[in-house]
Amino acid sequence: MTTLVYVTVFSTVFLLLVSYLLRTTEYIVPRSIIPIEFFISLFMILALRVSKRLYLQSYKVNVDGKSTIVIADLDKANDILRTINNKDSDYYPVAIINDKNKNIKVNGIEVYTLEKFISLDIDCDVAIVDESINLGSVYEELNAIGIINIKVASDYGDYGAEIKDVSVEDLLARHPKDLDKDKVKDFIKDKVVLVTGAGGSIGSEICRQCELFGAKILILLDNSEYNLYAIEEEIKLIQTIPIMQSVVNKKLIDTTFQKYKPEIVIHAAAYKHVPLVEANITEGIINNIVGTKNIIDLSIKHGVEKFVMISTDKAVRPTNVMGTTKRICELYAQNSNGRGTDIVAVRFGNVLGSSGSVIPKFKAQIQAGKNITVTHPDITRYFMLIPEACALVLQAGAIGSGGEIFILDMGEPIKIVDLAQKMIELSGKPNIQIEFSGLRPGEKLYEELLIDDSDASTDYESITVAHPTPYDIKQLNLDIEELLASSNQLGVLKKIVPEFNHQENK
Repeated sequence: MTTLVYVTVFSTVFLLLVSYLLRTTEYIVPRSIIPIEFFISLFMILALRVSKRLYLQSYKVNVDGKSTIVIADLDKANDILRTINNKDSDYYPVAIINDKNKNIKVNGIEVYTLEKFISLDIDCDVAIVDESINLGSVYEELNAIGIINIKVASDYGDYGAEIKDVSVEDLLARHPKDLDKDKVKDFIKDKVVLVTGAGGSIGSEICRQCELFGAKILILLDNSEYNLYAIEEEIKLIQTIPIMQSVVNKKLIDTTFQKYKPEIVIHAAAYKHVPLVEANITEGIINNIVGTKNIIDLSIKHGVEKFVMISTDKAVRPTNVMGTTKRICELYAQNSNGRGTDIVAVRFGNVLGSSGSVIPKFKAQIQAGKNITVTHPDITRYFMLIPEACALVLQAGAIGSGGEIFILDMGEPIKIVDLAQKMIELSGKPNIQIEFSGLRPGEKLYEELLIDDSDASTDYESITVAHPTPYDIKQLNLDIEELLASSNQLGVLKKIVPEFNHQENK
């Protein structure tokens, strides 16, 4: 700043000197301009200095804060910087990490690739990572260079981003790169959509996405009064019709189809908790098999354009009653196709944070200061975030022509004991231990997504198609009737699904 003042004074003196030397000829500039230019230049320099000082006082980086790197694309990095660049912030940004850009600055902060930043050996306490980045892939690299305090940036708005502690869901999240939102929008927009199990973990997220993609009318069907109330209160941008019915009551469901004439049906209603279904076999059979059969039959009867059923990896070589009932539902869906309604099923593994999953259970145990209970040291499961799974379900429904069982790419299976250990680390409670309680009834060590390798690809890497399994639909209906009437229901389940290998784990 001082240099600028010196330059201004020197240039003014120079102009005065030149004007004096050329006083016998025409002036280069009028003499009055020279002092005016001097005072204007001096004023602008002083104004710049004052405005900078005011800026730094009202919106300054807290140099006493924790040195922080930001990992995000440049637009989101700018939003994150706006959030942390204030005098009340605990963060002092030292670098932006972006592998697509380098040798540039954002708000005065240098942009590096992660590899380049590591080579510079810059001290850093905190990393703030954009939620869309696969945190699991960079978490270990950050830990290796001593950055264990990791935050996640989300919910970007006019005033910056929300900065929150990293969770195990963030570490396990997988963001499919081939999610085709245009395809999903074309599938859902301006359609009358009926969602069964609309208040459950999966069903409620399906409803949110139907709202997002512009459904004309959303029919919310659930037999839980509270769940139905909660999802109806949440969906506000499109018309909703709450229907408190059970999928096993075919007569009542028939009146709903007749009255509202859905164009798309997404069937998420099911009993999913393996040990509970093991303890209530008949109820599981009725709700899962009869309920699904009712919705499929009524979809065909009332000319629904497309029916999408939510299935599970537990239907593959099932070792429990729940998985076997879902396999029978897959068989019924696949072999009922071709009668005017395109019927597809979508199979995937565990979703993070769903009711009955291990993560809420582990969180509750940690919060209570109790040891975490894991059934077996070698047990593994597939995991995916609920929103991403539901978006891919809708995408599979959009591309299905009928008769397919679509399989979502769940990535690599995760050992539950590793998941528990990671949750303990994130909790900051190292005294919590892991205890092994033994496999529960119907539980197996690992799940599968395919019965064999004869799957077919689609236009999207995240979605494949299982090999079809023919089953005469008249015979399947007879077998289901036998199942409902039998005193040996496990035996009839084995007859319909020969690969059923019941693991009681007593």
